[in-house]
Amino acid sequence: MTASTRLQGSAGAAPAGLQRAARGARGTLGASDRALVALIALAVLASPGLALAADEPDLFTRGLQAGPLFAGLAALAGGLLTCLTPCVYPMIAITVSIFGAREAKSRREAMLLSTSFVLGIVVLFTAMLVIAALTGSLFGSVLANRWVIVGIAMVFIALSLSMFGAFDMTLPDTLMQRLSQVGGIGYGGAFLLGLVSGLVAAPCTGPVLTGIILWIGKTQSIGLGALVGATFSIGLGLPFWLVGTFAVALPKGGKWMLGVKSFFGIVMLIVALYFLKTTFPALSSLARPTPQFMAVMAGLVALGLALGAVHLSWDDGGLGVKVRKGLGIALTVACGFLLVASLDLPRLASPVPAAVAGEAAPRQLTWLHEEPVAVAKAKAEKRPLLVDFTAEWCGACKQLDKDTFSDPRVMAKAGHFVAVKVDATDDEDPQVDAVKGKYRVVGLPTVVIYDSTGAERKRFNDFVGPDVFLAALEGIE
Repeated sequence: MTASTRLQGSAGAAPAGLQRAARGARGTLGASDRALVALIALAVLASPGLALAADEPDLFTRGLQAGPLFAGLAALAGGLLTCLTPCVYPMIAITVSIFGAREAKSRREAMLLSTSFVLGIVVLFTAMLVIAALTGSLFGSVLANRWVIVGIAMVFIALSLSMFGAFDMTLPDTLMQRLSQVGGIGYGGAFLLGLVSGLVAAPCTGPVLTGIILWIGKTQSIGLGALVGATFSIGLGLPFWLVGTFAVALPKGGKWMLGVKSFFGIVMLIVALYFLKTTFPALSSLARPTPQFMAVMAGLVALGLALGAVHLSWDDGGLGVKVRKGLGIALTVACGFLLVASLDLPRLASPVPAAVAGEAAPRQLTWLHEEPVAVAKAKAEKRPLLVDFTAEWCGACKQLDKDTFSDPRVMAKAGHFVAVKVDATDDEDPQVDAVKGKYRVVGLPTVVIYDSTGAERKRFNDFVGPDVFLAALEGIE
């Protein structure tokens, strides 16, 4: 099957008459358009937000840490990129014809119809992500189960294989026929059509939306869920709005759309590996938190892309092309995963200052991993106690390790503390549950600071930077 035939098949689920209505609405894809598509793809690939949507995210944890604006922009880019896939793009002109923007009597009426349609998409996905935020308290305990993590990784692998053309993810023809009839003339009809269009686009929104839902579920932020849902929807609906309002001629569908699918397939495989590393830490054992390592990995990712991971199609030629694309995908995925994994690692500790003649070397923060041993040591030596509850699935916990606990000032200031890390990844373990109950832990991250008398002095339930943490340690002996 050729690339053009496969693309035609992607739009084949819609009624044949509606497909004919869409013909003629597409022009040609010029060099500037191809450059724009490439820039969007590279921007989203380089953005830590999308790469981490599954861990935090999975599908935007660093987007949250960088601020709501960054998260919203990452979601907007994800929506736009989703619209360029073969199971959404061919439907733009068809859908615009259905809700009547082509036949509108004025530009104002066409704009209002198009806006009503996009509002339907916004309501659908925003409600979905707000629900994910409201039920977010379930995500932590669910993701503590290794088989759930493996199951989620398998979903991402299946999504990736579909993006590479192993099989088609489409809704049943009968359902597609019914959905195409939803709406009708008028603004209310356009709004209803927008509501159900998410289902029509499900085969291609899934790869991005699955990661976003997991991430929002972990953040448990209703406001952020609404923001990301709205911006993703606007990105997905913007081409529909432009075509409906201004009768914009779409670039002709072609091989570049298969490149977008390959890009999504690579991202999904990296996300799957990111999930699996929480259960199988050996996967990321080669990662190093050094600029040199990250530069090498980024270079190998570029090499994999140059080999043909994205721009080549399986149908471009014989065995040589297939080998090139396969090697390119393997190199891009493996090195992209190690690059992302290295970003999670704590910074390498600075060397301990040498002791001045006749003086003991200053203490540095070191971690124990058995809570009873740490408590006994703190009591026996009359030292303050620092207890950090962490888990493999907790993005904020990793950020504390990377940015706060590894800060040289924090390591020196907390050197006189007895510090213990409690791994709460498996919260079905009765011992873990007992320790969490002892310290009244209701969510992660949780960091509790006690003075040498055993009195609790400070508690953190979210990520804090080195400066805030240093201020909390001040005066605790």
